[in-house]
Order: sequence, then C-alpha cells, then structure tokens
Amino acid sequence: MKKLAKACLLITAVLFAAPKVHAQISIGVTISANVAPPALPVYVQPACPTDGYLWVPGYWAYDNDSEDYYWVPGVWVAPPTPGYLWTPAYWGYAGGVYGFHAGYWGRHVGFYGGINYGYGYGGVGFGGGAWSGNTFRYNTAVVNVNTTVVHNTYVDKTVIVNNNVTVNNHNSFNGPGGVTAQPRPEEMAAMKEQHVPATSQQQSHERTASQDKSQFASVNHGKPNNAAMNKVGGSHFTPNGQKAPRNNNNNANNNAANNGHQNNDAAKQPNVQQDGHANNNAMKTTDAEKQDQQPAQQQQHVQQQQHNQQQQHVQQQQHNQQQQHSQQQHKQPQQQHKSAPKPHTEQKHEK
Repeated sequence: MKKLAKACLLITAVLFAAPKVHAQISIGVTISANVAPPALPVYVQPACPTDGYLWVPGYWAYDNDSEDYYWVPGVWVAPPTPGYLWTPAYWGYAGGVYGFHAGYWGRHVGFYGGINYGYGYGGVGFGGGAWSGNTFRYNTAVVNVNTTVVHNTYVDKTVIVNNNVTVNNHNSFNGPGGVTAQPRPEEMAAMKEQHVPATSQQQSHERTASQDKSQFASVNHGKPNNAAMNKVGGSHFTPNGQKAPRNNNNNANNNAANNGHQNNDAAKQPNVQQDGHANNNAMKTTDAEKQDQQPAQQQQHVQQQQHNQQQQHVQQQQHNQQQQHSQQQHKQPQQQHKSAPKPHTEQKHEK
C-alpha cells in the first residue's frame, strides 16, 4: 500500500510539474522518496584494475521497505560493449518528492542532474577518458589507473573543474536546496539515444550494498566506511583510500536491510530475547543428545577394551607357542651331533 501511494504521488508530480522539470523527471525515474538523500561522501578513487574498465561513481540508493538510503560504492566495471559511456544515476526533486533517475550506457553521456561526482564527472559530460576505436584511453589528470597494467593513457587538465578532481560540493540531488542545473542541448540529444541499462554486474553490486546494514545512512550517518571498490566483488576501500576489511555479515544483514533494519544481532547471540527460546531449546536438545550418547559411548569403549585384551592374549599365546617350537627344533640337532659313548673293555691279567 505504501509503495502504491508513492507511485501515485510520483505520477501526480510528473503530470503537474513544470515543463523544464518534466523533461528531467519523466525519463528513467524508478523510485521516489519523501526526504532528500544524504550529502555525497568524499572518497579516494581506487586504481583501475584492468584495461577497458570504466568508472561508475558511487551514489545513494533507496530502500522502500526500510525507508532509508544506502550507499552503493563507486566501482570500476566493464562496459556492455566498446564505445559506450556511462551516464550516472541522480536524484531530482519535483512535485514534493525526490525521484531516482537510473544510470545508463550509451554512445554519449546524458544529463545526470549537474551533480559533481568527481573523477571525470564534474556535472556535465565526462572528462575521464575517451574511446579510440575499441580501445579506451584514460585521462590520468582526473582518474586513477594502475599504469603497470593500463598503458592507454593521456593527460588533459582542462577538464578539471575548479582545481578539484573529486567533488566541489556535497550536493547529491537536483532541485531546490541542491543543484539547479538544467539539461543542455547535447545532453537532451544523448537522452534520446539508444540506451543500455546497468549490467548484471552493476545490478549485483547494488544488491550487495542493499544487503549490508553498514551501508545504510541510518547506521553510518552518511559516512559509509566502504566508499569504493576496485571492481565488483573486489577489494573494499575506505574514504581515504585504504583497504577496508570485508563485511562477512552481508548474508546475515540481508533481512535487516530488506525488512526495516531490524536488529540482526539476535541471530548471532543466543541471549537475545528475540531468538532466545529457540536457541535454548536447541541447546537443551543438544545436551539431551549428548546424555543419550554417553552410555552408548561407554559401552563401546568397554567392548573395545575387551576386544583388545582378547586379541593381545591370543597374540601372546601364538608367540609363546612359536617360541617353544623354535627352541625344540634347536635342541634336536645338538643331540644328534653328540658322539656315541665308547664300549667298555676289560683287560685280562695273566697269572
């Protein structure tokens, strides 16, 4: 019911919004929220891990069930086809709601709300590199690449906005109180071109973020520790560019993220009342099973001891018999070699 009401509200906003706003919000809006997204966090871009990957800036996504924003880390990804560039997602305000405009792939970069995401996405177009045939060349003036594996590079500092390659401001949405940019003619043209939605890897990347409770704004207060990644499923990086430990609780946090951020610690700690009875019953069952197993284990132990003793006794008897037989065989040859006693002769004495 809540989702239906939001959908109706969004449709109303689209129908009655001003024409200039309608041009933005009518394309690619997939979700809406009643509150503005948090400010964009400032973070260091990890190095491009391999040739041909393109940068997808991090963004705030929204979970309707928990009514909370969560941070999708910036990440290097493979484009769906050579020659395509990424137009980032953005939030736009119109008719009392904030609408999410999904990003897309295309031959040219379209309008992304004038948001300065940094690293080539300064608010208009993209200055982080360009395609040369089927080869992508990276502008190392604004993007970070591993030059030991990526050799197609150049330097063009003219694309740097206000001497800042990261972000100039923290505005995360287009509209009153945020960025007030409007689509340029070239951006409008790009919006009408054939587009390809986010790849399956990108969708998986966003889904993983939605299952990590630490990525939600209500938990990290707008400062996610996992700010960026070098590739989907790769290394996590903190805002200052240091490698962050992997969160092994993603699976455990799945229900928390999708069901209103319920505290998931009860599933880990038997003393929490939420799952206490089930855990206590499981512990009692385990104790009972152990008690039942003890007599059987003791009986098996006694039987094993008896078997071992019998086996040792039989082996000892066999050893003794073999030893006696060997001794008898050794004595017989000695008796045969003894010389026979000489016959006794009497000497006669002549008188």
